[in-house]
Amino acid sequence: MSIDGFLVVDKAGGITSHDVVAIARRALGTRKVGHAGTLDPMATGVLVLGFGNGTRLLQYITDGEKSYEATVVLGASTVTDDAEGEILETATLTELAGISDEMIIDSFKPMKGVIFQRPSSVSAVKVAGERAYARVRAGEKVDLPAREVTISILDVKQIRRVEGRIEIDICVTCGAGTFIRAIARDCGETLKVGGHLSKLRRTWVAPFDLSSAVSVTDLKSGEFNSLSVESVARLRFPVREISETERDELRFGRALSPAGTTVVTAAIFKEKLVALLQDRDLKSCPIAVFSVES
Repeated sequence: MSIDGFLVVDKAGGITSHDVVAIARRALGTRKVGHAGTLDPMATGVLVLGFGNGTRLLQYITDGEKSYEATVVLGASTVTDDAEGEILETATLTELAGISDEMIIDSFKPMKGVIFQRPSSVSAVKVAGERAYARVRAGEKVDLPAREVTISILDVKQIRRVEGRIEIDICVTCGAGTFIRAIARDCGETLKVGGHLSKLRRTWVAPFDLSSAVSVTDLKSGEFNSLSVESVARLRFPVREISETERDELRFGRALSPAGTTVVTAAIFKEKLVALLQDRDLKSCPIAVFSVES
């Protein structure tokens, strides 16, 4: 097993993202393991782990688009905006009967595109240096300011009406910082019947999907294959194949000739990731150096 690389894990429900990191640390024999994009305990699906030098690429994975399959429940609001939280208010059967399928579909339309979304009060967003969820658990009321997010796809797949609630299956593709729980909450608030999230499965974290994922069971047993840093760099970034002379320049932190793009580029020499580059001041500057071997 390489000391540097990535794992794509199909996270099971009922465990935290940190639990998966702890399992991976034991399986890989290193403490240098991190993840890209936290999944709540109730959520399942793609959780990208980086280990060794792979951890240095995680910020770029986190910043990419993600896709989800989720179920929104109308008829009750909760303190956590999901099914695990205490119920705050419930709607009557009469109120729910007045909600048509068209009204539900229309309630999601303003959430598409570049919008301002108010994060869930139990999110990991920091307030004065402390996570919002920690303040809520301590009994404090937390109202987080809305922030700009991008939701490129928000499609309603099915609407089911069961006694005391309405269940809506949706598919979402969104940018970094988007809260799917907030989509459920805002739908319920728009329709004035309360809403929360009951199921969440992440199916894609650009450029990874479930086809390359290993289960938590396989991770515990050691029956898995990792992805190399180089293969992930080729998936995530444009590649610049560099010469030996350019490799040596990067060894000393020197800039190369411009690539002609402001997009972060992977500099690779003989199938080895050497650095990440970005054009600045008419030069291609190293923003992270991974290998300076001769």
